Amino acid sequence: MSIVVAGVDDSPVSKEVLRKAIEQASWRRAELHVVHVVRTPVVYTELTVDITEIIEAERRTVWERLESTLSGAGLTVRRVDLDGYPPDALVEYASQEGAVLLVVATRGRGEIASLILGSTSHRAIQLAPCDVLVVKGTLAGDRRPTEDEGSA
Repeated sequence: MSIVVAGVDDSPVSKEVLRKAIEQASWRRAELHVVHVVRTPVVYTELTVDITEIIEAERRTVWERLESTLSGAGLTVRRVDLDGYPPDALVEYASQEGAVLLVVATRGRGEIASLILGSTSHRAIQLAPCDVLVVKGTLAGDRRPTEDEGSA
């Protein structure tokens, strides 16, 4: 069976990534693997908080936000939690699973974070062994005009 991989995080555009991935998986009669990657920070000092609890809380938040979309998918869905650098982990997972498509967003954490951390979508396009569908996200304040408003 074909596999479509969708990379999600805690950004608002993840729901749209998931919707597009569901459309593609349905059209291709493929299994959908929804992947959330957490990059565990390197810590050089003793922490007074348990980083594992923070990571698990983030994972729970992501899956809870996507639950209604996932439950209505109408196809086989595998939820996957990975640790690592998100673009590389997504590409490696897609490669290992023999995915036919990787779906990611253009913006997750914002432009400043992309400058510092790199763009997941750009790296995926360069390295993925399969086609990559990039879903255009918008930042708060970016708004497309409605049909009534027209374009300026």
